[in-house]
Amino acid sequence: MRPQKHMGKQITVLAKHTDSKILLIRGQRVILDTDLAELYGVPVKQLNQQVKRNARRFPDDFVIQLSAEEAANLRSQIVTSSSSHGGRRSLPYAFTEHGTIMAASVLNSERADDMSIFVVRAFVRMREALAANQQILSKLTELEHRVESHDGNIQELIEAIRELMEPPPSKNRRIGFSLSDGSAKGSSHSR
Repeated sequence: MRPQKHMGKQITVLAKHTDSKILLIRGQRVILDTDLAELYGVPVKQLNQQVKRNARRFPDDFVIQLSAEEAANLRSQIVTSSSSHGGRRSLPYAFTEHGTIMAASVLNSERADDMSIFVVRAFVRMREALAANQQILSKLTELEHRVESHDGNIQELIEAIRELMEPPPSKNRRIGFSLSDGSAKGSSHSR
């Protein structure tokens, strides 16, 4: 039982490692060729050669080549070797979920096949997390609208209560007799 427990931990660590490799480039979730090659256990050069040899199997929605500007932005965010010290001399490729599966199929390696399952599951987890976030955002927006409408209703209720608390306007009509100014105040009736 112990080896299975250890294997479960390895799978969890591997899944988290794979999740961390997914980036958002040009509005698409992708994995860079360097990261995919590492996951698949092949040199980056071999991965890219297979992509070029099988170009028909990699349409634009499977793999994109980064522009010089995108590559520079990534280099500033991620520590990579510089081209002056033997680093890469070509622009990197970025693979979508479908591209990662196709790459595993053209590499013809057992490790690539095994790892492609982790990669696909990482993309699925990412989609599920985004969907959950969208649901939460939708609920928050709905609550905001409810609170705003309740605020208006509460304000109307307060105004109605204030109107009820105000004394009714007087009609200035007095009950009883009114005397004229000069009559009977100081005089008395004699018998």
